[in-house]
Amino acid sequence: MNPTTSASPTDPTAPSAPDAEEIATEKTATEKTATEDTATEDTAFDTGKADSKGADGADDGAGEALAETEDLDPDDFDDPAKEPSGLGAAASAVAAAALGVVALTGSWTGKFAAERETLIGQIKTSSNSTAAQQISEIYGDAWHSTALVNGLFALLALLAGVFALVRPAFGAPSAHPQPGWVRAVATAGIALGVLGLVISIGMYFDLIVPLPTAGAAQ
Repeated sequence: MNPTTSASPTDPTAPSAPDAEEIATEKTATEKTATEDTATEDTAFDTGKADSKGADGADDGAGEALAETEDLDPDDFDDPAKEPSGLGAAASAVAAAALGVVALTGSWTGKFAAERETLIGQIKTSSNSTAAQQISEIYGDAWHSTALVNGLFALLALLAGVFALVRPAFGAPSAHPQPGWVRAVATAGIALGVLGLVISIGMYFDLIVPLPTAGAAQ
C-alpha cells in the first residue's frame, strides 16, 4: 500500500466540513427566536403602559366628577363661618324692649328738654304778660318737649323691634330658626313702641290732657 495515498472521502475517521446550508438554517432560527423574544417584551411593556394610563385616567375622571359634585351641591348650612349667628337680631329685640319702656316712663333727656323750655318761657314772659301766655310759654312748651322726646324713643323702639323680626329674611340663610325668646322680646318692644308713640302724639297735640286755661287757674 502506498503511504502517500490520501484517505478516501468515505473514510469515517476523516473529519467532515460543516454543511453551509445547516449553518445558515441554524443562524436563521436563532435570529427568529431573538426577534420573537424582543416583540414579546415590547408587547408586555406597551400593555403595562396602557394599563397605567387607563388607571391614571380613571383616577383623574373620579377627581373631576367629585369636584363637579361639590360645585353643584354646596352645603352652606354646614359651614359655621357662613351661618349668621343671630346676635344682631337678639340685640335689636332687647334694645326695642328697653326703648319702649323709656318711651313710657320718660328719660333724663326729656326732663332736660322740659327744663330748658321752662327757662326759655320765663325769659320770654314778663310781669305784664297774660296768664294764657305764661301757661303756653312756661308749661305748654315744656310739656310738648317731653312728649316729643318720648315719641322719638317710641319710634326707635318700633324700628328696632321690626328689624329684629325681619332680620332672618335678609342675608345668608340659616339652618336654625330664630329663637322664640328673640321673637317674644321683639314683639314686646314693638307693642311698647306703638303704645308710647300713641301717648306721645296725644301729649304733643294736647289730646289726652289739655293745657290749663287762665279761668281754671283763677
